[in-house]
Amino acid sequence: MLKGLLSPSSCADCRVCCVFDREDCWEMPLIKPELAAILEKDYPEVKINKTGVCGVFEADFGEDGLAKCPMLTEKGCKLGENKPFDCRIWPFRVMRKEGLLLLTLSPVCETVSKLPVSSVSEFAAKLSETVFAEAESNPEMIKDYIEGYPIFAVKNYKDLYLRDLRERF
Repeated sequence: MLKGLLSPSSCADCRVCCVFDREDCWEMPLIKPELAAILEKDYPEVKINKTGVCGVFEADFGEDGLAKCPMLTEKGCKLGENKPFDCRIWPFRVMRKEGLLLLTLSPVCETVSKLPVSSVSEFAAKLSETVFAEAESNPEMIKDYIEGYPIFAVKNYKDLYLRDLRERF
């Protein structure tokens, strides 16, 4: 999905999005039921913690304090095109703030940080409709906004926001 912005080799060389410490576990990708079924069949050793309709990979923190995605190999992701939506759009993230749906950019992706802002902005504009549609159909993927994440697209989602609040409380 990001091939117009990033090359597969630049992502495979970096892998920062596939390794988590205890403070950034919130970045772990959501595993939708369809993908969970594939994982259960093809990778029964992989554990998923259910967090509602979706789940996340069980974090196995090593001595270095880091948890690597269980799908990460030396060549990249075992799942290829079947990888979770969160992974397919990373370093972009969908966040919420005051009834707004935001398409943001993680500041830790060094490859994207080196690109001209105009290129990233143009790409985000093309991506936003698809990302917002996915977020509206899977509100679990929407994270609370974190200061410092640049915003590249905004959508009013008051109705979705109110529904999400009702489900939480």
